[in-house]
Amino acid sequence: MGLFSRDPDSDGDSDGEKRSFLEERGFVASAIVIGAVLICLLVWAVASNGSDTPAANPSQSPSTIAPTEQPTESSGPPATPTGQPTEQPTATRTAPPPPNSHTGGCHDSNPDQAIPRLAAPAAVTWQFEGEMLVPIQAAAGPASTSANGVRSCFAHSPTGAVFAAMVLLGQVQNPEVSLAALKTRVLPGPGRDAAIAAARSEIQTPPTEAGDVQFSGFKVLYYPPNATTTIIQVVANLNNKAYGALQITMQWSHGDWYAVLQDDGTFNGSVEPDILSSLNGYVRFSGAS
Repeated sequence: MGLFSRDPDSDGDSDGEKRSFLEERGFVASAIVIGAVLICLLVWAVASNGSDTPAANPSQSPSTIAPTEQPTESSGPPATPTGQPTEQPTATRTAPPPPNSHTGGCHDSNPDQAIPRLAAPAAVTWQFEGEMLVPIQAAAGPASTSANGVRSCFAHSPTGAVFAAMVLLGQVQNPEVSLAALKTRVLPGPGRDAAIAAARSEIQTPPTEAGDVQFSGFKVLYYPPNATTTIIQVVANLNNKAYGALQITMQWSHGDWYAVLQDDGTFNGSVEPDILSSLNGYVRFSGAS
């Protein structure tokens, strides 16, 4: 499923761009499906400030990628957008854990409850889900993949919740699995109904893609002991031009993490994603070079 509704390098009046951009069907559908207000606001913000040539999309040749360990930055509040994003970590190839396992993920009765605040999770592999790379770990999950490709079974831990949020974001932008992911990985309610309706509409007329978006990091905002609800902020990088942080609520239900959507079908409702110029205060976490 497309993440974009127009080219980020197109020219035009900024006020007119914002109005028409937000009214486009492609934007509305994408926003409902994955809370892609984050992505679209990034595209609009970049287009309003210039027309630099987008970075090239990552090669689709490897099926699995794992990043080398990266140093973390000092903690601090998110910065206001004043410059270009810093360079993303490089990646190396490795074999992924099996698609279905009886250990790890939601099968672990005593997962590590430490909240990752500085160092990125270790022993992680990255696989393409559509155009995005999603993280996979034997301990955190996903430990199960259904016949139609939906990934599930994440550990009842802060790291498991982070992986569940990132994998879902990756799957709902993949037209081959988006509807199935929405139906099975989002809690029932008006939000899920709205997201499914928008996804079906978008599949009929996919929006024009405008660039490359990959995960760059995350922050666990809320995770009390024995959490049944957690709030994760996931950061994406758009063509190495800007970072955007989207807040996602996950709920532990029936032995796994599920996303909670607002009634309009988005993750964030009327709250605009944060536009960042650096990853200060966030854990760097990416499979893209």
